[in-house]
This record gives sequence, C-alpha cells and structure tokens, in this order.
Amino acid sequence: MNFVGIITEYDPFHNGHAAQLAMLRARGAQTIAVCMSSGAVQRGGVPLLPEPVRVQAALQAGADLVVALPGPYASAGAEDFAAAGVHLLGALGCDTLAFGAETPDAARLLEAARQLDQAALQPELRRRLAQGQTFAAARAAALQAVLPGGGELLRSPNNILGIEYCKALLRQKSNMQPCPLPRLGAGHGAQTPGRAGQIQIASASFLRAAVQRNGMSGMEAYVPCEAKELYKDAAARGLLLSPQRFSTALLALLRSRRAEELAAVRGCSEGIENRLRAAIRTADSAETLYRQMKTKRYPHARLRRLALDAALGVRAGALPPLPPFLHVLGARRAALGRLQQARLPASTSLARLERALPDQGEVFRLYQAFVDFSALCRETPQPMGLACTQKPVLL
Repeated sequence: MNFVGIITEYDPFHNGHAAQLAMLRARGAQTIAVCMSSGAVQRGGVPLLPEPVRVQAALQAGADLVVALPGPYASAGAEDFAAAGVHLLGALGCDTLAFGAETPDAARLLEAARQLDQAALQPELRRRLAQGQTFAAARAAALQAVLPGGGELLRSPNNILGIEYCKALLRQKSNMQPCPLPRLGAGHGAQTPGRAGQIQIASASFLRAAVQRNGMSGMEAYVPCEAKELYKDAAARGLLLSPQRFSTALLALLRSRRAEELAAVRGCSEGIENRLRAAIRTADSAETLYRQMKTKRYPHARLRRLALDAALGVRAGALPPLPPFLHVLGARRAALGRLQQARLPASTSLARLERALPDQGEVFRLYQAFVDFSALCRETPQPMGLACTQKPVLL
C-alpha cells in the first residue's frame, strides 16, 4: 500500500472521514488521493458545501491530492459512479482503492462482484423482476441463490457500493487492490450519531439535516476542528446550500424542457418521462416533484438523479462511459509530482484540459453546467464559470 485512492463526496467532510485517512496512514499509505464529486452528488442533488471548502477540509485532515469526479458522472447510478471513480484513480496511478464497508472482507466482496457479472445470474434475476420484486430485492435474492451469504452483503449500503467498486476493478482489469475498511461509529444514513473511542461520529445525511435545522452548530461536535472553522467561514459567506434556491432552479429548468428533450434524458425508460412531465406541471418544490413521480419500481434516488439530469440536459449516450481527464481541485504541493505518471490528461486548469481535448466538448459543457447549477443554489448565489476560474487549493 503506497498510493491509495478514495472515491467520495465529503458532503460534508466529518470525523469519520478523518478517521479513515488516519487509518490508511497507520496501514502504511504514503500518498492518499481523493476522487471527489464536483457539482453534484450521487443521490441526485448538490453538495451542502462547494468544492473548495470540501477540498481544503480533506487536505487539512491528511489527504494529499484531490481530483474531480465531474458532475454528470458523480450524479450517475452506483455502477457508473463507481466505474468513473475507479477509472480516474487508476489513471492517476493508485495501487490501492480504499472504501468503508460493513463487511470489510476484500475476498468476499470481490467474489460477490464476480458472481453479479456472470451471465448465469441473469435468468434468476429476470424471473424475480417479473414477479414484481424491486431490482435491489431481486438482485440480492439472485445472488444468494448462487453465493450463500451474498444476499446479506447486498443489504448493507456500504457493502453495495464496495461491491460496485470491485466490479469496476474487475471489468477494467485494474491493478488497484481493494482495501475495505470497517465503518466506524454511525452507519450510512443513520439518523443517530455514534462513537469510535473518544470520537463522535455522525453520518453525512444526519449532519446535512442538522445544519438545515440548527445551522452550523448542528454539526460542530462531529467534524474536525479545522473543518469546523472552514464551515463557519463558508456559512458566513453564504456558501451553504439553500434548499429553496435548489427547488426554484431545478423547477425553472425543468419547466423549460420540451417533451422530446425529456424523453432523451439519460435514464428515461418505460415511460418514466411521462410521470416526470406530469409532475413538472404542478410541483411547487423539488420534494413535491419527487413524491409525484414516485413508483414502486424506481427508488427515490433514481428519480432525483433523473430530475437533475433532465434539468441540466444530460442526454442518453451523450457522454463517454468514463471521464477522459483528471481535473485537480487541490493538493499538497509535494504530491503534484504524481501527475507526471498519470495516464489521462491532468491539470489544475480546466481550460487547459479543454484545449487538450477538443473532441470532448459535451463532457466539459456538462461538467461546467453542474458546477454553475450548484453555485446558483447557495444562500448567496455564486457567479458562473467557477469550474474554470476557481484556483486549486494548494497546501
């Protein structure tokens, strides 16, 4: 374990994330690279805090290098999210991929990933879907049938994402070795905090909700001291996410879309665009929109991602399957030398990358659109063009 990569959102960076970085150092990691969502998050929204704040929190806590997982990939489903992150960290030259898991057993997670990719699994999966089971339940049952205990792995959120990382490693024939780490304190999405020794740990979703209820005081006990000061400063500058501005911006963009544009959005199938179009006509908030779109077949996160993609014009098939560049958002100066070995164009300047890849205009357009949308959703809306004009965070 020399050059370790982490795929993450840091929405927000908290004590559990800092403990993970410390754990990797204790295991011998010399350099830690982070591939962090930029402009959007995987649940189909925008982050509580903008990129520079999250980047600086990570670097101050021990990360060495932070590269962007561009918005259109960051807001994709788990399989595509994982594939994009694995691709970028592999291109950076990482030898290890670290992630939290409820079952920190690399061999078991890799075997589950192998089985899920086998053609033999598909008939059982289709049979259960035809019976009306949700995709998640049908997949867990199908895996259990060929791998005893596999179904249990798929009932834990971090295991699910860890298995997707393992699938991506196998499909891409990556040299990175998976390093699952035990999740400390509160579980993923838990609405009650936990402890790891003397450290108080709360889930990111708990912290986001606490900030909406009580302001920055709601998260103070659960974030590193350095991050606490960063977050207070960000709040004072109006950089926190405004749910009201998010709703207005989302609905305004959606109301401007024609029916044929909605039908062409990534992820539209089985007429779901008709439910989206009907919901757009009457919804007065983002949450109302999601409730009106709700069906038993589609999980809430998928509907959120679909709405965001529709708003920002992410068309099916418009993007390459994997990101074609490494946009460096921040680094310790000593780690910048790692970029010389990168197998993709890498730079702290998005404009320089765009000039180097003139045939990837749609990727750059959407990346900037997601960052611009996120900037508009702050308590004090930020200007356009930040993906190109913001300077990297260097320590």
